[in-house]
Amino acid sequence: MRTQVAIIGAGPAGLLLSQLLDAAGVESVIVETRSREYVEARIRAGILEQSTVDLLRSCGLGERLDTEGDVHRGIHLQWPRERHHLDFSELIGRTVTVYGQTEVTKDLGRARAAAGQEIVYEVSGTAVHDPETERPSVTYTGPDGRPGRIEADVVVGCDGSFGPARAAVPDPQTWERVYPYSWLGILADVAPSTDELIYAWHPDGFALHSMRSATVSRLYLQVPNGTDVATWSDDRIWTALATRLGHGQDGWTLNPGPITEKSVLPMRSFVQQPMRHGRLFLAGDAAHIVPPTGAKGLNLAVADVALLAPALASLLRDKDPAPAEAYSDTALRRVWRCTHFSWWMTTMLHTSEDPFDAQLQLSQLRWLATSEAGATGLAENYAGLPIGF
Repeated sequence: MRTQVAIIGAGPAGLLLSQLLDAAGVESVIVETRSREYVEARIRAGILEQSTVDLLRSCGLGERLDTEGDVHRGIHLQWPRERHHLDFSELIGRTVTVYGQTEVTKDLGRARAAAGQEIVYEVSGTAVHDPETERPSVTYTGPDGRPGRIEADVVVGCDGSFGPARAAVPDPQTWERVYPYSWLGILADVAPSTDELIYAWHPDGFALHSMRSATVSRLYLQVPNGTDVATWSDDRIWTALATRLGHGQDGWTLNPGPITEKSVLPMRSFVQQPMRHGRLFLAGDAAHIVPPTGAKGLNLAVADVALLAPALASLLRDKDPAPAEAYSDTALRRVWRCTHFSWWMTTMLHTSEDPFDAQLQLSQLRWLATSEAGATGLAENYAGLPIGF
């Protein structure tokens, strides 16, 4: 096949990039290792920044988001015997929306299918060739076992941490922080016990009460690295959540329900630069990973492709290479800001065995709950900085 942009990865980053390129008159082809059903069923992030919502609306993807998404004005910060609400709308005039990544992916998949987007699912052996030239290509083995090749003007890796695109950048500079704890996450068929997310510091470990819909709750517990999910029974999980989230505090009740999914998520930060090598560009998890505490992973991927799409349109349609040449530096400014915010939220809320750290964490939480300046800083970062910050 011959196209202008070969995209590796049919997750939200790759699909949104193709949507934005199509609107700019640039054609693309997507290859994806997994099946469409698998991609659309992956349980991932659920909090959309204001800028992400605005972008999805602007490219015709707002109908179901506006109908089914749950707009939140802020979050609750909690520690034993204390719970405080931070109202982002009052502080900065912006909100966040609870709308699962699975739903974003479904919306994008349907929009691309309706537009006739070429997507090859269930490929293997994907490789990038000649990114230093003006005719890079992508090779793969198709679902029928036959070899395939896409010749393109540009290749974009939206293929995550372990895809071939990241590995095709020679001698990158990388930074990584592996955290000494993980999250035990559950999905439960029970209405949320809170109107907005609760971020809870507790001596036993961090807990988060989130949600996916009016009938499905998403909750997390801090657990040691290497935790075997089989050692956590449903009763043990709900007991720990009740303790850490303050069941009974000021009359608040945590409602348990049937757990439909359990998983353990390790926590790490990772950044690779540059996010470009010749005619190969990286976006989303292919270039950076953040712990989920700050709700930044999906939003960072959206911000990347929102910058990259017009840059590629300028390069391929208008023959202006300047935005594409600036893409890595421009994207990395926001990447590092969000990486810091995610690290800050993570280290503020997750407990260690150091009592000195615990007192520092509690002091910081009290400051956020009582200082408009502190709360505004958290709100500005959580609800999302402008695209291209």
